[in-house]
Amino acid sequence: MLDERSRLPTVVKNIIVFILGVLIIVSLYHYFETEFDNPLPFFVIYSDTMSPALKVNDLIIIGDGYSFNSTQVGEIIVFNKPAGEDRVIVHRISEITSENGKRVIITKGDASPVSIPGVDFPVNSQNFIGKVKLVVPEIGILFIPPINYILIAGVVSAAGVTIYLYGRRKTSR
Repeated sequence: MLDERSRLPTVVKNIIVFILGVLIIVSLYHYFETEFDNPLPFFVIYSDTMSPALKVNDLIIIGDGYSFNSTQVGEIIVFNKPAGEDRVIVHRISEITSENGKRVIITKGDASPVSIPGVDFPVNSQNFIGKVKLVVPEIGILFIPPINYILIAGVVSAAGVTIYLYGRRKTSR
């Protein structure tokens, strides 16, 4: 009976630590959303259209989600594909024009010879997501399935084993 009662506080402590860990992760994500002024602050590069500036599996941090009107030629931006399917594009601004009095951005991938209609343009404020603020090389591979699932399972398993072993060590004393 005494053993069961002595384990309860450890279990409660472990649950509190786990909940605090989750809250810290959620808070960090919210911080990045706020700090970079973008509801989608992270993105992993999946194609080589921006090579050599951005490589496959680079993690980019996106900011300035509301800065469409202050973008300049040469900046790398993130936007939803202008025509057709729901796809996110990361390309460099090659030209800024005006159509019916509204600003229109034309982009091009660094590895592409020309801009592709419906993919690279017309980018307007409705499909603009933000500017690339920071590139973390190669770390994006950790966020691609199935590696991300294996990583999550490994972290959760390691935490469970640590909690179990810590509880056993405490009760054996």
